[in-house]
Amino acid sequence: MRHVISVLVDNVPGVVSRISGLFSGRGFNIESFVGAPSLDPNFSRIIIVTEGNDQIIEQIIKQLNKLIDVIKVTDLTGSQFVDREMILIRVKAEESNRAEVLRIVDIFRGKIVDVSPNFYTIEITGDQGKLEAILDLLKPLGIQEIVRSGCIALPRAKKK
Repeated sequence: MRHVISVLVDNVPGVVSRISGLFSGRGFNIESFVGAPSLDPNFSRIIIVTEGNDQIIEQIIKQLNKLIDVIKVTDLTGSQFVDREMILIRVKAEESNRAEVLRIVDIFRGKIVDVSPNFYTIEITGDQGKLEAILDLLKPLGIQEIVRSGCIALPRAKKK
């Protein structure tokens, strides 16, 4: 099962290396790893997407909590959270399919961020399902290249 884990860490050199070393040393796979400073520049928030059963995820969380620079670890899976990912897609834009590409981009509320004589570069932001759906529609039109940002996530605010 796919798990989204939020890790609050001290913003110091070597944190990323220690976390990735923990995963590789135990044979755990990282599907996505995104980190950046938080509101307080002394701390960073790292979002890790990984796969595993409950026992493996429990082990990952215990091991993360043992690292010196880790302040808080939260498995967002099973709770309500907002997640987004960005993808850049370079797709063929020949005269015969330009209108179709523009229509698909419009439906998915994307943007054309670069145009060349034969290609459009498209930017789409959304959850994993939305990104997979647009890729499925654009594949027959000729995707040349894609780049994905990785998942970012934030727990939903509690309602009073």
